[in-house]
Amino acid sequence: MAVMARTWWGQRFLEVLERQTDHGRLQRGRAYSSDRRLLKFSIDGTTVKATVRGNINPYFGVYEEPQYKATVKIRGYGAAQWSKIADAICGNASFLSQLLMNEMPDRIDEVLAKDNLSLLPQENQDLIGKCSCPDYGHPCKHIAGVYYRIAQLLDHDPMLLFQLRGMDFATFKEQLSNSPLGKSLIAQMEETAAEIKVRPHKFTQPDRTPLAEVDLTSFWKSAQPLPRVDPVNPNSVTPAVLVKRGGDYPNFWYENVSFIEMMETISTRIVEKNKASL
Repeated sequence: MAVMARTWWGQRFLEVLERQTDHGRLQRGRAYSSDRRLLKFSIDGTTVKATVRGNINPYFGVYEEPQYKATVKIRGYGAAQWSKIADAICGNASFLSQLLMNEMPDRIDEVLAKDNLSLLPQENQDLIGKCSCPDYGHPCKHIAGVYYRIAQLLDHDPMLLFQLRGMDFATFKEQLSNSPLGKSLIAQMEETAAEIKVRPHKFTQPDRTPLAEVDLTSFWKSAQPLPRVDPVNPNSVTPAVLVKRGGDYPNFWYENVSFIEMMETISTRIVEKNKASL
């Protein structure tokens, strides 16, 4: 069976859907999340709209291949609720720093639960769907397919949850940045980024002396010493700021393992393998 969500937040997003419908309907819903079935798919603010290719089904009086219109939403929050969410996040340095780096904190819903809030859907009422098909079951397979597609999008962009709940993440992030703790963390990030010095290379560079001034006999006999190579500081550390800003599943990454986790593993292997030359 294909993996429909690769991150914990993508999987949690689907849990409510999977609790409220039967296994057979879910199986069909997974199939309806493919490009072959989703002819059109768009997100307009908090509303997800899709045109879904259906099946011929004489039992329901459908004798030609239909195209159904499906609309999906997640129950949104008002200004008072978003204010509570912002206060909870601004009181937690770990969560705040992760969100400022476009990372989704692992335990964010545990903290928000104190105010009976959650970014991820928790109850059946959180998922609102409507479809033009004749299947009156909720959710129908077409709506289920749309939810599965949303879960796949959340793998790459977990901040889409903010938008679906009614808050533009860029606006919310600016609000977090302007908090006292946010200003302090951003100052530290900028200071760290300023300390990163990129070495163009560590290898010897060719002598740029004009050819007319070169003594060819000395050149071919290696009479001239090679340029000095600057030593590498073994204690220098380059924070993975750029890698982390892309998140666990950036748009170019389609493996079933976190990009950040993979880069950490590769980095560790490279350091271990080249300790002697560092």
